[in-house]
Amino acid sequence: MLELRGIRHRYGERVVLELDTFTVPGDAQLAIVGPNGSGKSTLLRILALVERPTEGEVLLDGRPAQARRRDITMVEQQPILLQGTVRDNLGYGLRARGVGARDAAGLVESVASRLGLVPLLERRRHELSDGEIQRVAVARALAISPAVLLLDEPASAADRGAAQTLYHALAEERRHRPFAVCLASHQLEDAYRWTDDIRALADGRVSPVTPENLFRVDIPARAEAGLKHVAIGRLTIALLSERSGPAIIGIAPSDILVSRERLPSSARNALPGRIVRLTQQRSGAIQVTADVGVELVAVVSPEAVGELGLAPGAETVFTFKASAVRTF
Repeated sequence: MLELRGIRHRYGERVVLELDTFTVPGDAQLAIVGPNGSGKSTLLRILALVERPTEGEVLLDGRPAQARRRDITMVEQQPILLQGTVRDNLGYGLRARGVGARDAAGLVESVASRLGLVPLLERRRHELSDGEIQRVAVARALAISPAVLLLDEPASAADRGAAQTLYHALAEERRHRPFAVCLASHQLEDAYRWTDDIRALADGRVSPVTPENLFRVDIPARAEAGLKHVAIGRLTIALLSERSGPAIIGIAPSDILVSRERLPSSARNALPGRIVRLTQQRSGAIQVTADVGVELVAVVSPEAVGELGLAPGAETVFTFKASAVRTF
């Protein structure tokens, strides 16, 4: 298990990451999601021992991770390939670890085949697309059989077909050899489809909700009957909070009740809208995204989709309590 304890990381006077604990289990299939500037890449770099935290420690199986840094490999969003061919790049880590030429050649052919890179083996950096470079970098990392593989936006430059090939290859690798995968991604659909543990960051801290329903707001100082109201575009949300001023609010998708008509309820937020899309999660639950003035995401069971007749374009009402709106 890869673990962070008491992490406080600063750039100058600005704290960019603040985590009391953060763990990546040995069999993790974990995604880190969040808006730009939330700390995703910094977190990966600290986990990979590429960047030393201002405060705190990085442990692998309960001991300082520095002693086993070869067991942790990271692929950056814009990876750098070494001079030479794709074949040379895939074999570099193996040669550095003392693997014999014949064995290294066999491992290179194997990983290239699994990731669909055999036609590219004799090409050089300038002959590859950005998406191909990302795939080569992931294959280079897999060739050395790391215990922990950290991926920063691994498919950001790939088309959908290439992205699916990459994620299928990762899933197949883990079936043959269990290892931890931790990826940072803006592609929420990929995160939900290919991982089973999703953690959101906001301003360098772990968020209590995933980022579909995170918004930056200004909370007024005065409350009316214990309630405060904040504006998100043309939408107004009621919440309970002692905070005031700039803040981030979040509504957990599981806290939102989905109906086709307005329900008799004491909940302060009943937002009519229209369904934009339905997305199935790995768990089997269905994400319902609706435009209610802004896009909000709720989670329902497959049975509820059929019973309510939920479909893109259908009118719906999202209902949630003021107490369900979290502030941080």
